[in-house]
Amino acid sequence: MRFRSSKVNEFRLWGLALTMGGMLLMIIGLAGIVFDWGKAGRIIAVVFMILGMITMMVSMGIYFWAGMLSTSATVIDCPECGRRTKMLGKTDRCMFCKTILTVDPQFEPTAESETAAAVQASEHELHRELEHKPH
Repeated sequence: MRFRSSKVNEFRLWGLALTMGGMLLMIIGLAGIVFDWGKAGRIIAVVFMILGMITMMVSMGIYFWAGMLSTSATVIDCPECGRRTKMLGKTDRCMFCKTILTVDPQFEPTAESETAAAVQASEHELHRELEHKPH
């Protein structure tokens, strides 16, 4: 099973990936100047710098979009971990324990998924007991 995160965290992850990719493109572009490849190196530097800058701008747009979505998200208490989490749409995942959450009865888990959730909850409680908690 592929673990997924909440929708807000997914947007932030893509924003971070594009930020790192944009910086990598700009660093690759600088290789044309650093290694003194002449006129071709300057053209490579300009092309990769522009591509990196565009990638960084797209990343900034995604971060802005995630921030705007986060301000209008429904804040609920997760039934598994008890922490407050933000939910976008009718179904989402907890930002902390990745539990599937819903406010629409149509999307509620079925009996067999409830059994799997109960097993997961008991394992989660076992790990929580072993955690160090400050006094």
